[in-house]
Amino acid sequence: MTTNANHDGGRRSFCASTGLVIAALGASGPLSVLAQTQKTLTIAYNVDLPSWDPTVGPSAVNPTIQSLYKAVFAQFITQNADLSLKPDLLTEWGWNADKTQVSMTVRSGAKWHDGTPITAEDVAWSLRRAADPKTGNPIQFLWSKITNIKATGNKVTADVREYEPALFKWMAFLTGYILPKAYFEKVGADGFEKKPIGSGPYKVEEFVRGSHVRLSAFKEYFGPKPVFESVVIKFTTDPSSRVAEVESGRSDLTLEVPYEEADRLKAKGFGVSTAPISDIGMIFLTNVEPMTNDKVRKALAMAIDKKALASRLLKGHVRPLDTLEAPGYAAYDASIKAPFDPKKAAALMAEAGYTRDKPLKFKVQTTRGFKPKDFEVMQAVVGMWARIGVQAELEVYEVAKHYELRSQHKLAPAAFYNWGNAIGDPSTSTGFAMFSHSPHSAWKDPKVLDGMIAPLWGEKDEAKRIAGYKAVSRYIADEALVIPLFQYSQTVVYRKGLKFTPHGAGFVVPQAIGQ
Repeated sequence: MTTNANHDGGRRSFCASTGLVIAALGASGPLSVLAQTQKTLTIAYNVDLPSWDPTVGPSAVNPTIQSLYKAVFAQFITQNADLSLKPDLLTEWGWNADKTQVSMTVRSGAKWHDGTPITAEDVAWSLRRAADPKTGNPIQFLWSKITNIKATGNKVTADVREYEPALFKWMAFLTGYILPKAYFEKVGADGFEKKPIGSGPYKVEEFVRGSHVRLSAFKEYFGPKPVFESVVIKFTTDPSSRVAEVESGRSDLTLEVPYEEADRLKAKGFGVSTAPISDIGMIFLTNVEPMTNDKVRKALAMAIDKKALASRLLKGHVRPLDTLEAPGYAAYDASIKAPFDPKKAAALMAEAGYTRDKPLKFKVQTTRGFKPKDFEVMQAVVGMWARIGVQAELEVYEVAKHYELRSQHKLAPAAFYNWGNAIGDPSTSTGFAMFSHSPHSAWKDPKVLDGMIAPLWGEKDEAKRIAGYKAVSRYIADEALVIPLFQYSQTVVYRKGLKFTPHGAGFVVPQAIGQ
C-alpha cells in the first residue's frame, strides 16, 4: 500500500471523462479559491485515497476511506445512521432453513456509470472475485465461506461451505462492493485504477493523487439524488490545515478536528456535530519482547489513566473503554474492567526488573492528526509509563504505514490505532483484531486465545456465540493482550447553511449532505 502520496507520479492526475493525463493543480489553481456554495460541495478530508479498487489491498480495510468509496460505489447492502441494514444493490437476502444456502435478489434498473445495466452476474462475479485468493481481497477468507455462486435472472444463489454468522453484515462493510464485470475484465486492474466506474451517486471526473478528487453527480443513480452536482474532496491530513480550510471558506466541511477547535468554530457560527461513533482508540501490543512478559503488559495497561485522558485532552467527548467491544456492539460487557492502578503497575514493573532508575526501553508508534489529539494522547501515555519505569520512544507514522507494518507483523511493541467497526459484530472487532490467523492482528496466541476464538467463527447458536466473545474479551482484559482506550465521538465542522446528520459509523458521505 502506498504510504506517501507524494511519490513519483503523485503530482499527476487523470480526467475520468476523457482519460487524459494532466498536470496537478498548483496553489494558484481552482482549489485555492473559496468553496462554492450552491452546486459544488468541497470537503477537507483527513486521509488520502491510495487506490480506487475498494476490494483489494490494505486500503480496502481502512474504515476512514469507506466514505470516499461509498460516494462512488454501491454495496451489496448498506446501513442507516443507526447502523441497521438496508437494501443497496441487493433488495432481499437471507439463508435457507438449515443455513446451507444463501439467496439474494438484485435491484432492477440500476446502472453503471457508463450507462450499462447492472446484472445479477455482476453481483455473482464480484462475490467469486472476493473469494479468490489471487485477487488480494484482505477478507478473502470470509468471502470464500460461500461457493458455487450462480446468477439466474435477478437472483444470486450460493452454497455455504462454512457458516459465517456475520456474512450479510459484511456485505455492508469492508470490501462489500460490487464492481462491473465486463468493464473490469476489459480494462484490467490497471485500467480500472486509471478510470474507475461504479454505480454510486457520484462518478469520478478527476483524481490528483495526494491532492484531491473531483466527483460529479450520476444522473441515473438508482437511489435518492444528491443535492450537490459536484464534489471536491481535498486530501488534508493535517488537522490544523483542515480547520483553516473551513474557517477561510476554501472548504465547506471537514472532520476529525480537535474538540477545542470545534468548540471555537461553533462559537463563530459554524455548524458542528459531535456524536458518538463505533470507532475505538486502542494500543496494539505485538507479541515480541518486552510484551511477551505478562507483568510488563499488565503494568502498562494499569498505568494509563483513561479518565484523565478523556476529560483533559479530549474534553469529555470520548468514553473510556476496557474491551474492544463498545456500547452498542452485540457483545459489549460493562462488567469487564481493566482498572487504573499506578502503584500496582510500578510493583509489577519492579518484579519484571525495571524501575525509573533502570527503565525499560521500547518503541511506540502513533498517528498524528488522523484522530483528534491522537499524538497528544500517546505523548501523555508515554509520560504515564515513564512514572513506572518505562522509557518509550514515540514514532509518528501515517495510517497507511500502520496497515503495511501490521500486515507484515512488523508493528512496534506498542502501536496506537483507531479500530472502526461499523457493523458492531464481535467477530469484526475482537475476532479480527486478536485471532492470530487474521491479517489484522498484532498479538499472536495460537494456543489459548485462538482456541477460544476459533469455534466462534461458525457458531450457529447466536446466544452461545455472543457469550463466547464476552469470555474472550474478559480473558484479553485480564491478560492485557491489547489496551483499549476509548470510544470516539466524531467532530464534523461545516459552513452555515449546510445540513449534516451524523452516522453511527462515522461515515461522512457527500450524498447525505444537504443545504
